Amino acid sequence: MNRITFFLLFWIFAFTACTSETVNTPKPRGYFRIDFPEKKYQTFNGNCPFSFEYPVYANISVDQERNAQPCWNNLNFPQFNAKLHLTYYDVFSEKAYNEMTEGARALAMKHTVKANAIDQKFINYPDKKVYGVYYAIEGNTASSVQFFLTDSAKHYFRGALYFNERPQYDSLQPVIKFIKKDIDKMIETFKWKN
Repeated sequence: MNRITFFLLFWIFAFTACTSETVNTPKPRGYFRIDFPEKKYQTFNGNCPFSFEYPVYANISVDQERNAQPCWNNLNFPQFNAKLHLTYYDVFSEKAYNEMTEGARALAMKHTVKANAIDQKFINYPDKKVYGVYYAIEGNTASSVQFFLTDSAKHYFRGALYFNERPQYDSLQPVIKFIKKDIDKMIETFKWKN
């Protein structure tokens, strides 16, 4: 085969090979694998008028905010960079009780701007005199779970879950689901001391 035929065949094959359509598909976004610890619980029984069970992989610290009151704590989940803020109030009047319960509802509903959904569930354990409302908030919101518990007479306890991350519900959803089970256990085992 002479040189001219070789170059001619080379260029024919080169141009025909490049005309086939190549479809580039983007790769799906990947996330880090999350290893969840085994569910085990311990009892919080501090100098407060309540007790509950919380996971052994979490720790409780006293709230260090400037306006923090006695029995204000944080349940920290260090491996998930999350914190459940826990506040307690002595209810001294029906008006104060109504203001606190309405305040809890208003704080949960502030998330409607960015929330895809806010599910509200009533908490009712009459044998332990534990009543309240649980708000599960879906979407790219600052808080994904909020709740309050009361005995409808003199105690009011509130919790709100926050992550020290930019809210991205899709990536945080497995962790939120995992921590929600811990919050459910906390509420199920919650007791007033008197």
